[in-house]
Amino acid sequence: MFDRDALIAACVAHGTVVRVVVAAVHGSAPREVGAYMCVWANGQSGTIGGGALEYELAQAARGLTSDTSSRHALGPDLGQCCGGAVEVISEVFDLERARALPKDVIARGPEPMPMSVKRVLKVARNQGQMPNAQRIDGWLIEGVRPPDKPLWIWGAGHVGRALVDVLHPVPGITLTWVDTAADRFPSTVPSGVTVVPAQDPLLLVPHAATDADHLILTYSHDLDLGLCHALLQRDFASVGLIGSATKWARFRKRLSALGHTSEQIARITCPIGDPALGKQPHMIAIGVAHQLLMRRKQSQYRAEVRA
Repeated sequence: MFDRDALIAACVAHGTVVRVVVAAVHGSAPREVGAYMCVWANGQSGTIGGGALEYELAQAARGLTSDTSSRHALGPDLGQCCGGAVEVISEVFDLERARALPKDVIARGPEPMPMSVKRVLKVARNQGQMPNAQRIDGWLIEGVRPPDKPLWIWGAGHVGRALVDVLHPVPGITLTWVDTAADRFPSTVPSGVTVVPAQDPLLLVPHAATDADHLILTYSHDLDLGLCHALLQRDFASVGLIGSATKWARFRKRLSALGHTSEQIARITCPIGDPALGKQPHMIAIGVAHQLLMRRKQSQYRAEVRA
């Protein structure tokens, strides 16, 4: 998908950025339609397959002042093992042009826009069904990647560390990691993870977005309960609580005594993970990650059905 936010961030950081995207594939090729890289004066990100093709197009991109398109036979032209050919589009962006891009679907090609493309855009914009990257009647269409969903991990113990290790590379997630002191976190934290030491984590709850997912696994049952109580007083996408069936039975009683209904309490998932995978921290983290990603996939499907 077209990562509009990442392109804007690249323009903010590097000025002019050239986005090189695979627009069509003929025969065998390293990457599919929609694969792209962003290139700037002294660096790049993403990949269109590596090797000679990527190197030559990156070098060419740094000299561009306007959009170009080109076709490359991978074997004869570049000596690559793939026997096919690719068509690529190299688009030059500054910050103003990047910010002017549509936020749902990006389509470009020779005017006038054909009816086949208009139909795809209508379905996408009226029904919320984002298209896969595709070439139709000379037009390249790409759905825009939706904003990352926030995930708050409360607790930097063994399971919290395993969760961050498993989830931080997953696209579409923004991680906020909370615990009661800075020395509870590891000395090295993956890039992109926001670490928040807070003597009283409950004060941070109002700062979480109402569409955030939460995983509660602190060292303290009292703090776990306080976080559940605070989150049930506002909206959220999901809450998962680490613990046994016995812990959850006690928590249900205590949350009920605090005024929460059975329906509200049932929005919290406890225990979390997949017991069949075992209780080692990374096994718990893998089970939780699977549950979280499947829940998000199901929510997206329900949204598409309602549309």
